[in-house]
Amino acid sequence: MENNTFAKHPTFYAVGLSYKKADAEMRGKFSLDDQAKASLLHQAKAEGIDSLVVTSTCNRTEIYGFAQHPFQLIKLLCENSQGTVEDFQKVAFVYKNSEAINHMFRVGTGLDSQILGDFEIISQLKNAFVKSKELNLVNAFLERLVNAVIQASKKIKNETEISSGATSVSFASVQYIFKNVEDIAAKNILLFGTGKIGRNTCENLVKHTKHEQITLINRTKEKAEKLAKKLDVIVKDYADLQLELQKADVLVVATGAQNPTVDKTILNLKKPLLILDLSIPKNVNENVKEIEGVTLVHMDELSQITDETLENRKKHIPAAEAIIEEIKDEFMAWTKQRKFAPTIHALKAKLNTIKEGELNFQRKKLANFDEEQAELITARIIQKITNHFANHLKDEETMVDESIEWIEKIFQLETVSK
Repeated sequence: MENNTFAKHPTFYAVGLSYKKADAEMRGKFSLDDQAKASLLHQAKAEGIDSLVVTSTCNRTEIYGFAQHPFQLIKLLCENSQGTVEDFQKVAFVYKNSEAINHMFRVGTGLDSQILGDFEIISQLKNAFVKSKELNLVNAFLERLVNAVIQASKKIKNETEISSGATSVSFASVQYIFKNVEDIAAKNILLFGTGKIGRNTCENLVKHTKHEQITLINRTKEKAEKLAKKLDVIVKDYADLQLELQKADVLVVATGAQNPTVDKTILNLKKPLLILDLSIPKNVNENVKEIEGVTLVHMDELSQITDETLENRKKHIPAAEAIIEEIKDEFMAWTKQRKFAPTIHALKAKLNTIKEGELNFQRKKLANFDEEQAELITARIIQKITNHFANHLKDEETMVDESIEWIEKIFQLETVSK
């Protein structure tokens, strides 16, 4: 569909970056924690942007919103992260109108995920929507769009098998550990940090190993204790990190820090150590590779692990895309009708004004004027005329903006855009 089905000012944009063009280091620069996201929303409101949502995950950071120019949104992203405009230009995307809508549908339904069919993003999109709504930063268009994407996600999950089988970064992590660490049942595993992917990895490890092999350490011990209680594993103090690192055969790092929390200076190793860094930004310094016996694997490498499950999921892409098109078409029809409705209402009001003037003239001129009959006939004529215009504006081939402009010009209409 053409972009002209939208109001000229402001324009709906999707701006951001993802794993497709930005590596983990670059995604880390643009990563937004909860505080940064809140700051961005407040800044947007102060700068006159009235509708947007912002998401930031390990695989992508994106803003969906209305602006006179996409740079308004890019500026918000750069000023609330460590990324620069120069960085953005190298790896990011800017979509507008129908392309932006299509992008949100593909992201929200798991078709654009690093691991096909991963529906984790839809809950993050819902949370982002709630945060924006709390600040009155969601207009009718964006609310309807987010709800349509949620509807599509739910339908795809229920009616296709695109998310069937166990495959995720956390699952890939466990697969990697079992394939590359001999006699895992006798090895010690240390989880540093309680980020979501780390927690999921830990849960998967608990299913396949002995609980006493797994130790948790987190800067905030309460969080580690909460997870440990659920999984029945050991918790140690943050002060014990160096000691526990010496005991570990496998280290899973899942902290939310903005800078590396593990580097070679804290590794005083007596045996080989496999390190999985599941954090964005990266939380393990590359210098650990200088130590003999250390193997460092980042999340991006784990995400590239494809197996039969992922190949099977690809078979369900056409069915998922058909669902997206169906729901997206409904949304686009709504946006189009919503756009020209004020013009049709204004046209009807103008024709009624012309009618009243003519009826008043005829009342004075004709002694036997049949007012009831005249009212009935003119009302039907006005309805038929407005229906013709409405059908024209609904037509897929119609240049809506241009047609609205001509109708308003010819009939000298004043409309209030909704």
